[in-house]
Amino acid sequence: MTLPIQNKKKRGFTLVEIMIVVVIIGLLAAMAIPAFQRVRENAVESSMENDARQLATAANQYFLENGVTTVTATYDSTNGAITGDLVDYVKQIGTGYTQGNITLQTDVDFKLAHPLVDSGGDVTFNSEGQKEVASSAPAT
Repeated sequence: MTLPIQNKKKRGFTLVEIMIVVVIIGLLAAMAIPAFQRVRENAVESSMENDARQLATAANQYFLENGVTTVTATYDSTNGAITGDLVDYVKQIGTGYTQGNITLQTDVDFKLAHPLVDSGGDVTFNSEGQKEVASSAPAT
């Protein structure tokens, strides 16, 4: 009587191997998620800077053509549409800003606010649409 030869090899991963893979994936995710958040915030800030330049240029053109020093534009945050006095100069900017009305004046800074910007949402721009860098007071 001969016994059948058993050539069954068990295949699969051990619990230790699976745990090592899970730890590696967790470490990669822990490094990647903050990087993606920074990229997204930088994109929103760049968009804000571009929109501020568009608004400032439109306002300056409006000031020159109409002989005024103040203009208010109404902003729709869902589609970025600009209405009011500036509609002939700029039709649309980015979406998601928290303002409903944007008031621009000659030689006066203005702010745009977006909830995805880490600096509290508010970014200050000069009358030319350039981002104002916060200056720190010298230590005395």
